[in-house]
Amino acid sequence: MALNRRDFLKLSSAGLAAALTPKIAFAKVGKPHVVVVGAGFGGATCAKYLRLWDPNIQVTLIEPNAKFISCPMSNWVLGGMRTMQDITKSYAKLPGYGIKMVQDSVTGVDTDKRVITTQRGSKIAYDRLVLAPGIEFMTGLIEGYAEGEAAGKVLHAWKAGPQTIALRKQLEAMPDGGVFVIASPPPPGRCVSGPYERASLVAHYFKQHKPKSKIILLDGHFDVVSKGPMFKAAWKKFYPGMIDHRPYNLVTKVDHKRMLVTSEFDEVKADVINIVPKQRAGAICASAGVRADTAGVWCPVNSATYEAPKVPFVHVLGDSVASNMPKSAHVSNNQAKICAAALVEIFNGREPNPYPVIGSTSYSATSDTTSGPIAVVMRNDPEREAYIRQPGGGAALEGDEINFEYNKSWFENIWADTLG
Repeated sequence: MALNRRDFLKLSSAGLAAALTPKIAFAKVGKPHVVVVGAGFGGATCAKYLRLWDPNIQVTLIEPNAKFISCPMSNWVLGGMRTMQDITKSYAKLPGYGIKMVQDSVTGVDTDKRVITTQRGSKIAYDRLVLAPGIEFMTGLIEGYAEGEAAGKVLHAWKAGPQTIALRKQLEAMPDGGVFVIASPPPPGRCVSGPYERASLVAHYFKQHKPKSKIILLDGHFDVVSKGPMFKAAWKKFYPGMIDHRPYNLVTKVDHKRMLVTSEFDEVKADVINIVPKQRAGAICASAGVRADTAGVWCPVNSATYEAPKVPFVHVLGDSVASNMPKSAHVSNNQAKICAAALVEIFNGREPNPYPVIGSTSYSATSDTTSGPIAVVMRNDPEREAYIRQPGGGAALEGDEINFEYNKSWFENIWADTLG
């Protein structure tokens, strides 16, 4: 008798359960089990839509944090426009979809046995594993960074949370007439427009409370590479003479004792130092063997399913993915839905859609009343294994009040889609 995919999964799950120790938790025979690591815009969305689209799939979502803290809008906290409470959201609604939430960290992955190990000692078997851990920071590439961060003098605040609060306090304590140095790395990295928005909103704060202060933006890019005309117009209109943007200025060294930042071309004295270092896929991706591009930094994936080409049954989402797509919340959210849809098809013995489409919209505030978007649509080309930008779309040339309102709605909608 020929076996279909569902029968094969039943038998293979049963065989795996018999072969491993009784301490390991397994999905019930006949119900495939997906373990999702990381409950951000990628992981939480994937878990939710797996359950919405096929209630037969068991989903375990593992996340070390008790609450979700949004990186989008964290610059608004630095600019004094919002509080940390405004960007802190609950995971309480996700179990209502039938998702098993586990507050823990994944410390190891056995991709042969298809078992993950957690910090608290649990071992959980999976039929498919989805990794959405976000990024980790390569601080070792900048001389003196680790010492400065340990001393609380050099912060990135590129992962919303305690560093966001600490950087805001540093800005509040900075004297009027002080210098705030922001440094951003060359691509790829999370939210390429983020440093320019951060400069804008901190300048908004300075304009109100420390008007003699100055911002030096040491940019690892060749120019303002995202929404350039919009940011430049805002800096000229709202903050003339306050933001000194210096492109081609990759930071190489920081001295937190003397508060000096050294780049390839400059040495700058600062009162507050905010350096965003180069990034790579989260550490668990290395453990799983999927951080496997030529530089060992990002995770190549099948562009239709997000499965790692050389590590079967393991999928990667969000900022950790090696691709030509932006590393943004909206892209992570879209990737999650594509991956969830592909897994539903696979578990039901069907071929996933080879031509998924991703819509990417990103808003950036330029003041406390103006924002502007960039919006593009990308379609997967399976022959090129890449998402190709479709005609239309683009970036706003100037921020305005109506897009500021759209910006606020965008936050609420993506939080609801991910968590609600």
